[in-house]
Amino acid sequence: CEDCGKSLIGECKLHGPLIRAKDRVIPSRARLTLPHYLTLRVLELRAGNQQILGVFAKKVIQKRTQFGPYVGQLSTKLTRYDESRLVLQVLKDGGKYFLDTPNEDCGNWMMFVRLARNQEEQTLVAYQHCGEVYFTTVKPIEPHTELKVWYAADYAKFMEASAVFIKEESDVCPLPPVAKEPVDPWICSSCRSTFATFALLESHQCIHKDR
Repeated sequence: CEDCGKSLIGECKLHGPLIRAKDRVIPSRARLTLPHYLTLRVLELRAGNQQILGVFAKKVIQKRTQFGPYVGQLSTKLTRYDESRLVLQVLKDGGKYFLDTPNEDCGNWMMFVRLARNQEEQTLVAYQHCGEVYFTTVKPIEPHTELKVWYAADYAKFMEASAVFIKEESDVCPLPPVAKEPVDPWICSSCRSTFATFALLESHQCIHKDR
């Protein structure tokens, strides 16, 4: 206690407790990059206070509006997998890397955009350009509409995913196979290329069989 000039365990019985001043909460990098005409909404609250977020328009966004590039860490394996988000990869220096966002300070706001599960709700298309991933609007987006994304045709081939929405019992678009837990890469015995999952390796080896 500065008033008593004594070191005490706990609060001073004569002068009482200290007045605590807390630090201001600073938003994450991803939240700070959100354009002013977009907003984040909490769609669901899961165990452990985990928030499921969506990105919504605050005003009309014109067709052919480009967002990006997507910011993430280049990685040969995913450390964070979310079934409601697109898995994204880029080609850099001859290698194929995931755009990994293990936390909100490793990416920008585009990490919050959820995948579209049918053509009606799709508002964005994801594609690769010069080693970066961008999202572009495929139609005008009205206020209070959630931004949802799916792969462009060429990028879907690169990601080994479907470029179209296939009507299934669950009406869910098939995502490219990705290991949910970090694992050692699968290595092609013919060309030594590495893959995050056995399914990707098996698909790749079909190329060697056709030669």
